Amino acid sequence: MAIDEKLSEHVRTALSDVDQVREVKMFGGIGFMLNGNMVAATSDRGLLVRVGEPGETEALSRPNAEPMLMNGRVMKGYIRIKGTLDARSVKSWLRLARAFVETLPAKQAAAKPKPKRTVAEPKPKRTAAEPKRKARNP
Repeated sequence: MAIDEKLSEHVRTALSDVDQVREVKMFGGIGFMLNGNMVAATSDRGLLVRVGEPGETEALSRPNAEPMLMNGRVMKGYIRIKGTLDARSVKSWLRLARAFVETLPAKQAAAKPKPKRTVAEPKPKRTAAEPKRKARNP
């Protein structure tokens, strides 16, 4: 899936006044994290915003809005907006999403897992200080 660069740029502009925004590749697009919590995501499928369960009714009353489905299940608090969006409408959606996400406690960025060794990489050599493994007795 491709990333809708124009839509992503509209989201960046709408969030330009926020210091703690981080972009993460997810859902086949770009997720925008505010204080460690996802506030929005963009892809070629449209805009995804996190409005929380309290904001769902208002969000679903807007044009082109529908509940976000993942693997056939509704993701509560997330709204998918289909169609072409201009900068003004993206800003309006992000205002609604930020109102919810800013009430959430900040999360720390997760530590990146250590990469696994590939087959071509040699095993690290033992140092003299490391004891040899004892052979198992049957």
